[in-house]
Amino acid sequence: MIKHGSAQEKILLLLLGGLALSLVKSPGGYFKIVKNIRAEWKKINRRSLTRSIANLYQSNLIKQRSNGDGTVTFILSKEGREVAMTYNFEEMVISKTKWDKKWRIVMFDIPEKLKKIRDTLRYQLKRLGFMELQRSVFVFPFECKNELEYIIEFYNIKKHVRLVEAHYIDNEFDLKHKFQLA
Repeated sequence: MIKHGSAQEKILLLLLGGLALSLVKSPGGYFKIVKNIRAEWKKINRRSLTRSIANLYQSNLIKQRSNGDGTVTFILSKEGREVAMTYNFEEMVISKTKWDKKWRIVMFDIPEKLKKIRDTLRYQLKRLGFMELQRSVFVFPFECKNELEYIIEFYNIKKHVRLVEAHYIDNEFDLKHKFQLA
């Protein structure tokens, strides 16, 4: 089954609604279809919101608290507060401590429809000092998991980005020279 975003679901709903309206001849039928389209429209928004909240739960950045009156309050977790206060894209740097002889390889396959986000990710990685191995593969010699996770969460691209730690890379000599590790 092909996954659709909420915008695509809304477009499909409008097309289906237009088709249904063109086939109905009574005013009562029109109102019934419009009422059903409105209800489905709200469900799409709710599903999108539910997915976004689920992603935040998975990242452990928010917690949920149920209130006595039946309402729910969402709270930034300790990790979420730290992340929110720690990073500023313009000032973000990765500390270059002693090299642990591991290479951090970032690979991504971001769809064409998210071209601006893909280009922004490439810009951020280069700005942080990552070396481009291929158009969508970057390498860095120092610990960068937290900073990378922040960027990935910020742009909501977790399913498109992978981080690999490697002990060996065949062009290590060149990389050591470029990162001034030799």
